[in-house]
Amino acid sequence: MSVVTQQFALEMQGDTQIENITDKTQTLLTGSGLGSGIVTLFVKHTTASVMIFEDEPGLRQDTKNIWEQLIPANPAWQHNTSNPGEDNGHSHLRGQIQGQSLTIPFIDKSLMLGTWQQIVVVDFDTCARKRDIIVQIIGE
Repeated sequence: MSVVTQQFALEMQGDTQIENITDKTQTLLTGSGLGSGIVTLFVKHTTASVMIFEDEPGLRQDTKNIWEQLIPANPAWQHNTSNPGEDNGHSHLRGQIQGQSLTIPFIDKSLMLGTWQQIVVVDFDTCARKRDIIVQIIGE
């Protein structure tokens, strides 16, 4: 069993921006030299998440809308009131629920994604930030 770890960064704008990283992940997998196993993706931030998504414009907007309904921006969140200058309490809460990691199996150097499944990073923060993504490939 071998382990290959890669890292890349995304410049993101916040406000529930969605960035598709499926092709980047597949390219890293192809270059790993491993044929079958699992790929784990991890975003190193508490106000961003990685998830499986059917990447089409309607769902991008629906995703933004549902997060705004479930956990709206609110200056009264304790994170905001306890930390002067902070306005992203809702961003942290969204990240906690969605999660920062994802594992996908692969066979024959190919991610085992379904027809419409894509890998995306969602940036919930209130300002532009660089997002670091760790890709760890475990297999043979």
